[in-house]
Amino acid sequence: MSESTDTLAELRLHEGDTGSADVQIARLTDRITQLTDHMSANKKDLSSRRGLLRLVARRRKLLDYLARTDHERYQKVLATLGLRR
Repeated sequence: MSESTDTLAELRLHEGDTGSADVQIARLTDRITQLTDHMSANKKDLSSRRGLLRLVARRRKLLDYLARTDHERYQKVLATLGLRR
């Protein structure tokens, strides 16, 4: 199993959970990491930069929602994904 699969399994609220904010944030974080690596090798790729910024904004909105509605889950997501706030 890969690291992202383990992380997703840890953040799921129930079996088959694909839509909760926790899981969405984990998947966005994985994609953001991939795009960040791509951007370091391809500095002039402005289309990917725009996509990266959109993903970061979407993750930020989901984190704000989680912090507002369920602070314990929010703290768990931050700790599990290693995000700082």
